[in-house]
Amino acid sequence: MSEQRFGEFVAVRRAGDGRVAELVLDRPKAMNAVSTEMARGIGAACAALGADPSVRVVVLSSTAERAFCVGADLKERNSFSDAELLRQRPTTRGAYGGVLELPMPVIAAVHGFALGGGFELALACDVIVADATAVVGLPEVSVGVIPGGGGTQLLPRRVGAARAAELIFTARRVEAADALALGLVDSVVPAGTDREAALAMAAAMAANSPVGLRAAKRALRLGHGMDLTAGLEIEDAAWRTVAFSGDRAEGVAAFNEKRKPEWPGV
Repeated sequence: MSEQRFGEFVAVRRAGDGRVAELVLDRPKAMNAVSTEMARGIGAACAALGADPSVRVVVLSSTAERAFCVGADLKERNSFSDAELLRQRPTTRGAYGGVLELPMPVIAAVHGFALGGGFELALACDVIVADATAVVGLPEVSVGVIPGGGGTQLLPRRVGAARAAELIFTARRVEAADALALGLVDSVVPAGTDREAALAMAAAMAANSPVGLRAAKRALRLGHGMDLTAGLEIEDAAWRTVAFSGDRAEGVAAFNEKRKPEWPGV
């Protein structure tokens, strides 16, 4: 397995053929509380992943035993002046936006606490796999702020406006089974198996056309919230980018020849 570090607290790991990359939150002593340095590392790692055409799927995981990520580093924030907090904001937005804007499918592997900015990192992913220990929520209003890593926009897209409002306004924490029932996560697996399950799902996705995966994600993201007519035009534009690709030609040939495709990725 290869590993590339992005600062002290973030790593990108790749095993095997490298088609699946693991974006690792690696600040276990602080349960992955997102400091300025960690946010900078996440943003840099996402920029590198987004520019790498060999990466087909990303898994966002954690090395902390008790948490996926507990959100912003409030100890660091407590030391900031207003001016320092304002200067930090672009770095913070770069971390959350970096995950959200990755062009390939991204799966969050969640265990333990995923609160505030931690849950927002998961919400920025396309699929959330949680284990039975997971506890999720956006408790920002309980400390005098609001979700600022995309939560007010991403959560209603998952669960609807009224449910998102209730969860954000009450600041309540939701355990795994209820999170699944509410649509806050997409699957719940036995305790300690979230990373394994996410990597297995990623491998299944990565067997498919990389051109198709990125185009499908683009259509899903851009079309969400559009009226049907506009959404179908977005889908058609995405279809045109794959219809005349090498992947499409290889996929059709492999199907007819009853063999596994060897995707050119273009």
